Amino acid sequence: MNEIKVKDMRGKKLAIIVGGGPAPGINSVISSVTIEAIKKGASVIGVYEGFSYLEKGKKNVEFLTIPKVSRIHTMGGSILRTSRANPTKSEEKLKKVVETLVEMDVNFLVTIGGDDTAFSSRSVTEYAQKMGYDMNCAHVPKTIDNDLRLPQGIPPFGYETARGEGARILSTIMEDARTSGRWFIVTAMGRTAGHLALGIGKAAAATLTLIPEEFKAKGKLTIENLIDTITGTVIKRYADGNPYGVIVLAEGFFEHFDVEVVEKLVGHELPRDEHGHLRLADLNMGGIIKEEVKKRLARFGLKPTIVDQKLGYELRCVDPCPYDVEYTRNLGYGAVDYLSKGGSGALISIQHDELVPIKFEDIKNPETGKTKVRLVDTNSLSFKIALEYMIRLKKTDFADDEKLARLAQAAGVSSEEFKAEFEHVVM
Repeated sequence: MNEIKVKDMRGKKLAIIVGGGPAPGINSVISSVTIEAIKKGASVIGVYEGFSYLEKGKKNVEFLTIPKVSRIHTMGGSILRTSRANPTKSEEKLKKVVETLVEMDVNFLVTIGGDDTAFSSRSVTEYAQKMGYDMNCAHVPKTIDNDLRLPQGIPPFGYETARGEGARILSTIMEDARTSGRWFIVTAMGRTAGHLALGIGKAAAATLTLIPEEFKAKGKLTIENLIDTITGTVIKRYADGNPYGVIVLAEGFFEHFDVEVVEKLVGHELPRDEHGHLRLADLNMGGIIKEEVKKRLARFGLKPTIVDQKLGYELRCVDPCPYDVEYTRNLGYGAVDYLSKGGSGALISIQHDELVPIKFEDIKNPETGKTKVRLVDTNSLSFKIALEYMIRLKKTDFADDEKLARLAQAAGVSSEEFKAEFEHVVM
């Protein structure tokens, strides 16, 4: 996309669109974008429910003012609501979106969302230019999954709030497990990456936290290995005299398993959303894994009480923490500043206290054409430390005859039998 040196915003219109799932801090971005754009002389149009109306040629919008948005920055949710509508599914939808924005005389577009919304944003502005319309776009990255391809250590907004709230909730579950002598399997949101599950599990000191990246890195990403890893942890806790605990799983495991295997477990065809992703919220992954673990433990005469819990929707619309409030105000300001200087076609980031636009082309997956996803780096110091504080079967358990004998006794089998059953799960 071509850029010019200055883009005068006086008398122009800027539209704000929120896509994807909610994340703490959306309202703060809406607030700062609106305030800064109006200060630069523009009118601001808030578009309701993402691209869902625009792709049908409909206008469900409201002009935003500084009094309307000045105190929304500490609120969770989105005053513009949100939608997973995907205008990239057809040229007709893209054309409708562009034509509807042009009918409203929109010159600038700020989109707020994750990787799918970033792709939609790029596609809309490219199509606008293709049709000869002058429309510049900036994307503000949000997702509690922390999987947008930003530089290492820089989260999309919403993640830190979700992690903090998730850790608070998980800590109470940990205490329930200890008090009641139960096991909990907690599934945390994270479609393609395990950042949120790992962040919550590590912060709350969960007994065990499992993410797809670890299994994939070791070439052991199968449902059997997942079940045996959990079972091994439960047995190890029995051997240590602590028959309770909390296991955190990233919901994205089901994205990686063979579809036929998963459909056999759930008993029906897997549902998908507008972007072609599995509707993981409709799948009770924790319940499915729980039943498989219970079957595996029963083979060793162990019948603990196991409760499955989901952790995700409680985190998406919580009021943002101070970090995310400040972060999102900076990002919103940065989006308008970038557009006012002639910028377009970039994701707004803050690196080393500097506003840094990342061009869409630089984070595009060349194979799919969509935005790249950031996975957990299993070679990182953070992940290695997380492993150190988990209760799980390790090489030392099988190398030490006394430890092995104690594990085997808890499982009611010989040391040789226990080794044959579980040594393969050691990562």
